[in-house]
Amino acid sequence: MRLVFGLVIVASVVLSGCARGPLQVGGIQVGKGLNEDRSISAPATLFKPRDTIYVSVLTSDTGKGTLTVKWIYNGRVVAEPSKPVSYQGAAYTEFHMQSAGGFPVGDYRVEVLVDGQPAGSRTFKVGEE
Repeated sequence: MRLVFGLVIVASVVLSGCARGPLQVGGIQVGKGLNEDRSISAPATLFKPRDTIYVSVLTSDTGKGTLTVKWIYNGRVVAEPSKPVSYQGAAYTEFHMQSAGGFPVGDYRVEVLVDGQPAGSRTFKVGEE
């Protein structure tokens, strides 16, 4: 009986701690479409002004926290969405940006933060249609 009780306590401690670690970013993808798992299906670094631009953040292990992406154009943050997430293993989190009037042509950067701390960035361009 003691052995069973002890195993239950050990299992509950291990399982309760699974999603408590900080998220670790394993990769950042930018592109024009998504797969079912929210990874990028069509990687790209050049977009047209009316394209939807996707970024997919791969968290490489179990953890929880808040993912934020800063969409930056011409040195200015133009959007800064966040998503609280909790994963049991590697997973993708998707963010996207679109503009009904079209994006201005130029250089862009997307920065990824985990719980407010920088975790990586990617650059891309918007060119003429």
